[in-house]
Amino acid sequence: MSKRTSLIRIAAVLIAALSLHAAAQAQALEKVTLLSNWYAQAEHGGFYQAVAKGIYKKYGMDVTIKMGGPQVNNMQILVTGQADFSMGYDFAVLTGIEHGLPLVTVGTSFQSDLQGMMTHADVSGLGALKGKTILVAGSGQTSWWPWMKAKYGYTDAQTKAYTFNLQPFFADPNVVQQAYPSSELFQAEKTGAKAKFFLFAQEGYPPYGTTIVTLQKTVAGKPDLVKRFVKATAEGWKSYLEDPAPANALIKQDNKEMSDEQLVYAVKKIKELKVVTGGDAATQGIGVMTDERWKKTYDTMVSTGLLKADVDYHKAYTTQFVKDMHVMP
Repeated sequence: MSKRTSLIRIAAVLIAALSLHAAAQAQALEKVTLLSNWYAQAEHGGFYQAVAKGIYKKYGMDVTIKMGGPQVNNMQILVTGQADFSMGYDFAVLTGIEHGLPLVTVGTSFQSDLQGMMTHADVSGLGALKGKTILVAGSGQTSWWPWMKAKYGYTDAQTKAYTFNLQPFFADPNVVQQAYPSSELFQAEKTGAKAKFFLFAQEGYPPYGTTIVTLQKTVAGKPDLVKRFVKATAEGWKSYLEDPAPANALIKQDNKEMSDEQLVYAVKKIKELKVVTGGDAATQGIGVMTDERWKKTYDTMVSTGLLKADVDYHKAYTTQFVKDMHVMP
């Protein structure tokens, strides 16, 4: 046998071995399905980044993100086993617990909800809305609006339905409306409107934003999977804020309506508001949750009549996966 033939055979053996190793690695990856809470957007950036940069794979997972939307009931899909994790919201999970759903929040993306109020330039703050017409969507009626009424003494007589059409806001300087900084505020600024935005969380509205929700049986039976998923997602958020381009490419693949301009704007707002890196995350790490914050959310829901006082709110979350994670900003 010639030396050249020997080298070719050795190379062939090495290639075959590497192929088998790659195949074994692929088979070893645990398949995981994540359900998003809306159409793909920058607010999902950490999850998409963990896919795009191979962070989930580094932690032994092959993660598929299924896009949510206005007609998607995330909690129902999660409970019926069609997803392993879902992006969630504290109020929805606590309401689910009240109705006997086996849900549990295991981590968060944002230290505060991104919901807020968009106003015209003459408004000085959330406490200056007496006499204004306030546009509130159906979901707001069972979340932030009862809190705002209680805090500032507003009434239902001030409200009209928000139909996700900005024309009433543009047409009437006396109208204010619920908004997200990366969506309605972006649209308003595109038209040249001089709008202000006030984040509810800055006035004490307590829930977290874009949380990670799973089932209680998953926490009990697959704690290592949950731990890996939460840690990888936190690393995804850190990476996304450093360089969002990989995730944004995937976001645009899933959501054809999403523009580069809006993604850039949204990332800027996420950084400005420090919803990922501020609050407790600044000292305890991205994704952290605390008992104190969950107690405040529970108290808010009970005091505004959105939750019965006898609900065991401790069932709605666990800090076991985030308290020692320390993915520092």
